[in-house]
Amino acid sequence: MSSEYNASQIQILEGLEAVRKRPGMYIGSTGPRGLHHLVYEIVDNSIDEAMAGYCDQIFVAINQNNSITVVDNGRGIPVEKHPKANKSTLEVVLTMLHAGGKFGAGGYKVSGGLHGVGASVVNALSCWLEVEVSRDGYVYFQRFEKGHPVAQVEKRKATDRTGTQITFMPDPEIFESVIFEYDTLLHRLRELAFLNKGLTIYFNDFRDEEKKEKVLKYDGGIADFVKFLNKNKDPLHDQVVYLVGDRDKVQVEIALQYHDGYNENLISFANNIHTTEGGTHEIGFKSALTRVINDYARKNNILKENDQNLQGEDIREGMTAVLSVKVEEPQFEGQTKTKLGNSEIRGIVDGLFSEELSTFLQENPSQAKKIIEKAVMASRAREAARKARELTRRKNALDSTTLPGKLTDCSSKDPSICEMYLVEGDSAGGSAKGGRDPRIQAILPLRGKILNVEKARLDRILGNEEIKSMITAIGCGIGNDFDIARARYHKIVIMTDADVDGAHIRTLLLTFFYRFMRPLIDNGYIYIAQPPLYKVKVKKSKEDNYFFTDKELTEFIKDLDLNAYDKPQRYKGLGEMNPQQLWDTTMDPEHRTLLQVELEDAISADEIFTILMGDKVEPRKEFIQSNALLVQNLDI
Repeated sequence: MSSEYNASQIQILEGLEAVRKRPGMYIGSTGPRGLHHLVYEIVDNSIDEAMAGYCDQIFVAINQNNSITVVDNGRGIPVEKHPKANKSTLEVVLTMLHAGGKFGAGGYKVSGGLHGVGASVVNALSCWLEVEVSRDGYVYFQRFEKGHPVAQVEKRKATDRTGTQITFMPDPEIFESVIFEYDTLLHRLRELAFLNKGLTIYFNDFRDEEKKEKVLKYDGGIADFVKFLNKNKDPLHDQVVYLVGDRDKVQVEIALQYHDGYNENLISFANNIHTTEGGTHEIGFKSALTRVINDYARKNNILKENDQNLQGEDIREGMTAVLSVKVEEPQFEGQTKTKLGNSEIRGIVDGLFSEELSTFLQENPSQAKKIIEKAVMASRAREAARKARELTRRKNALDSTTLPGKLTDCSSKDPSICEMYLVEGDSAGGSAKGGRDPRIQAILPLRGKILNVEKARLDRILGNEEIKSMITAIGCGIGNDFDIARARYHKIVIMTDADVDGAHIRTLLLTFFYRFMRPLIDNGYIYIAQPPLYKVKVKKSKEDNYFFTDKELTEFIKDLDLNAYDKPQRYKGLGEMNPQQLWDTTMDPEHRTLLQVELEDAISADEIFTILMGDKVEPRKEFIQSNALLVQNLDI
């Protein structure tokens, strides 16, 4: 491997036009996701140095003024004059789009920041950015404002260090908010530390009086990642199946461990990029897993001659796995880089993983037996679920209507404008039916709390009447039968009481949608209604005034005489409102507030649902103790 990294390796493809005018094209959005993406772009450059073998420490800090500093001990961005641009290479990297060492000029063999737009886009979307480069025996400094250099590169003191330090302040003219979330950054930095074994990431938040600091270093790499993901579960085997290997210039790293739950959790990466839509590396992994498990089960007479092979979904029940590949020329499908398309990767992953898994099963027969017995139980449950679905389909084919009897449907057949309200209880359901717009709003009342799907297999879930009603009403099917194109409503609104029971029902519903109908969340179909907490009647005007927070109520009544209004009414349940009140406050599209459910981080979501809805009590207790002071509404 050549350690040369100089001006000749930096290629310029085009300038930095229009980034400030159309930031969403480059970072996805100007909301929280786009804001935090700025940090990831700068950190990814340091990660590229680590993957190339030149960096083993990265420092990330949220400063008191909410600016971000990222420091690494890599080689440092080249500072000499670029042969084509006739200006400092450092300035080229920070002011020209698609200028970087990632386009086949020898700077990096493997890179996560594939498009090379990172540093320049961050620069363009910041009020100011300052960079210090340590290399060639000196520290070099340059400052930029809104993407433009304030002065030329300045040669400063002598140093024996190497590396790059970038500090930037996001531009409030661009972003909806410029306040960074500590936990959001921590999740991504921890992920990167897991994926780059031996790398140390220091993360500090200096904004509070009590500084937050984390040292993220995992010598076990993704094997430690799997243990972290399973920390709130009961593993079937203590040893994590772990493989790291190289074939045809592709590095493959796989770790997996089974637990006694029912949910599959496969997380894949290519060049540190989370491939949420999978790709050829996942296909190779799944085909090897299915084939090797079935072969072992047959050779060891766990599956008899007349038994059918176990299917992939049976074998992956209760599996937590992390798959990471490093590829010199990755082919990502789509602008979001969420699906790996290199056809050769499938065979490489399949071959390497087959060998390793076969060895593990042969050397650990008792653990192998537990894994296969679990898959056999999953197979039986899947068959029972299939029969339940067939019975449902036959019944529907004979019935005059296929919709559940308690659904009050809307008259429109255009799913894009139709809404379905999931309402807690018959009382609230009655008010909702009376107050709705019958043209576009459907009402499905739910009786009590639905089944906790975190603790149940699909056959039991399909036997739950409330869940069956939702599946039938929504129309998309479930699991492998799911087809979002069949959705009868593009807004599914969870409307529960503003009390502890209501919050529990809401969590149970969200758990169900996340585990079994997740595309509804991914496509923005799931919403949470925001009914008011208080009603105040002003005597003089005889008007009802509604308030959604304690702060709103306090602001309204602070200047009123005590005799000017009736005692505020605290709503505990939706059934306390008559149909007109429910329409005015919660269902009228002109005046209501709906919260769209978004999935920022699937790994974090999986962890939260496991903690809140899983079998283990201790993690839930710790979560409640850690977050108790953040509670906004609590029934007393």
